[in-house]
Amino acid sequence: MPTYETMSFHLETERLILRPWAESDAAEFRALILERGKGASSVEHIRTAITELLTATESTGIALLPIQRRDEGDFIGYCGLIIGRTTLDEPEIAYELFQHAHGRGYATEAAAAVLDAAIATGRKRLWSTVGAWNAPSLRVLEKLGFERDHDSIEEAGEVVWLTRSLP
Repeated sequence: MPTYETMSFHLETERLILRPWAESDAAEFRALILERGKGASSVEHIRTAITELLTATESTGIALLPIQRRDEGDFIGYCGLIIGRTTLDEPEIAYELFQHAHGRGYATEAAAAVLDAAIATGRKRLWSTVGAWNAPSLRVLEKLGFERDHDSIEEAGEVVWLTRSLP
């Protein structure tokens, strides 16, 4: 079984800082989930989810990280590597931003930093799964060199599976 370096949990770009979760992120994380329009758990439940994310990071060496804008200091979403529908050897890159942060290149900027962090771990391939309806997200992945692998049908609809060889 291959061994990988631990992913960097502090990433900085020109406009963004990606860092580990803190309990103080719970209310904003909940607001982001509420924006999906499907309801959300209590802030307390979100705090528990944050604790679970931090525990998973310790055991896997990969992380989903909150994104904050460098100048404003505000939480605008998250980006990182997860096991999700894939494996620790070939994790998924995942991201979600508040709608007010869409269309400004933040997702591409954050995902590019995570891609570099993934390369530094020694992994050979990443995946991403995106709803077929989500054209902006598909564009982000295309800019980062991901290519469509296959589609699947799930409860929520059609899912596009994309992959990117590393480096």
